[in-house]
Amino acid sequence: MKKRLAALTALVSLSLFTMNGAAEAATHTVKTGDTYWGIASKYGVPVLNLKKANNATSYLLYPGQQLTIPASPVSAADQDLLARLVHAEAKGEPYAGKVAVATVVLNRVASPDFPNTIRSVVYQKSNGYYAFTPVKNGAINTPADADSKKAVKEALAFKGNGKGSLFFFNPKTAVSKWVFSREVTVTIGNHRFAK
Repeated sequence: MKKRLAALTALVSLSLFTMNGAAEAATHTVKTGDTYWGIASKYGVPVLNLKKANNATSYLLYPGQQLTIPASPVSAADQDLLARLVHAEAKGEPYAGKVAVATVVLNRVASPDFPNTIRSVVYQKSNGYYAFTPVKNGAINTPADADSKKAVKEALAFKGNGKGSLFFFNPKTAVSKWVFSREVTVTIGNHRFAK
């Protein structure tokens, strides 16, 4: 009985410690040249969330200013999964294309026409086909490179902006006629992005 009580006490203490640690917000001291965009990209939080957390009504920042950094809306595990997808899908593509691939996944999560989690979107299967080839061929399991991880954080900062791309494809290799019927929003490298 004493062992159980000691274990329960330790568990409650650990839980309280963890909860207190999670409640503490991160802060960032503004340096010359910092922008909301750069700070949001560094921490992987939407610019709009960063501004809201700091009651900002403009984009002006002052050196020495303390900013509260809100928690990222995406867990570290989901950021890693998304970075691995970006790495597999956009290897050899320009950096902007990597950001756009991550943005497509985030846009799908936000859309009522797709699953509502990153994991569900990445592993989505429809009519017997995976939405993303790297899931089918196992390339999703390859660790992401630094650019892909950075692109995910930038896509998170970009969240809530953009043209709403929900698809991307390489017009030289795509076989689906349907995907060519989608409205193209931008072309980056070998990929066309569409909604």
